[in-house]
Amino acid sequence: MHGHDHRHHGHGHAHAPADFGRAFGIGILLNIAFVAVEATYGFIAGSMALLADAGHNLSDVLGLAVAWIGATLAKRPPSRRFTYGLRGSTILAALANALLLIAATGAIVLEAVQRLASPPAVAGGTVIAVAAVGVVINLATAMLFVRGRKGDINIRGAYLHMAADAAVSAGVVVAGLAIMWSGARWIDPVTSLVIAAVILWSGWGLMKEALAMSVAAVPRGIDIDQVEHALAAMDGVAAVHDLHVWSMSTTETAMTAHLLVPAGHPGDLFLARVQQAMRDRFGIDHATVQIEVGDADGCGIGRSASV
Repeated sequence: MHGHDHRHHGHGHAHAPADFGRAFGIGILLNIAFVAVEATYGFIAGSMALLADAGHNLSDVLGLAVAWIGATLAKRPPSRRFTYGLRGSTILAALANALLLIAATGAIVLEAVQRLASPPAVAGGTVIAVAAVGVVINLATAMLFVRGRKGDINIRGAYLHMAADAAVSAGVVVAGLAIMWSGARWIDPVTSLVIAAVILWSGWGLMKEALAMSVAAVPRGIDIDQVEHALAAMDGVAAVHDLHVWSMSTTETAMTAHLLVPAGHPGDLFLARVQQAMRDRFGIDHATVQIEVGDADGCGIGRSASV
């Protein structure tokens, strides 16, 4: 015997708004145009910092496209084969984004190290002008995703990438000023290494969270011990076992649990209260509860002691 809530609710775990499709489109077009400009002037000025930033921005174009595809697939309705739909696509998109960032880091580090041995002349004024444009474009793109950054790791990944790009472009501006002031050519490749460190840091954090979601880990921010205590505190519940909490997508959380109720099945109102408590306290959108009135050992899964 079990209960399940098929309704969708808010509290920071709702689907990303449909208008993010437009945000993705605008962000991709802006950044493709800027990558072309930045790469061209990077070659002209002989700036590894500009080329590194262009490479990073190109990876973000790919990342925005992947995130957009994931968000679009997640809206597809359930089918007989994919009974949850394709909501998990957003998790795969976030993981792909992280891998793209880390791959870009390796390429930047390799080129920067080679240039450290023999730093070329760099046109500092060109570097400053192009990177300053990058600050504006990256900030504008980041603002397109600012509303959805708290409730969806897929949207947050897009937001953080673009916000980090704005900071990186600002760093390139500083490098250009330093080159013009000091004439030290090594500043350019060193700046590239700093850029690579920023990319690696953001990519590593995103990858850890996406990997955890992909293997059905308990979502960050949910204490499963507190979930178990809340269930055990419900009227008539003697024990809780076979408790699982996982991410269905980057915006939705699911839970299953077996509840031992010796007095007998408590009815549909009890199930509704459990589901409401899970939504309100933990943001769990889909709660499935199995009621057991006898010894739970028969189900073949060990159960916890009464709480």
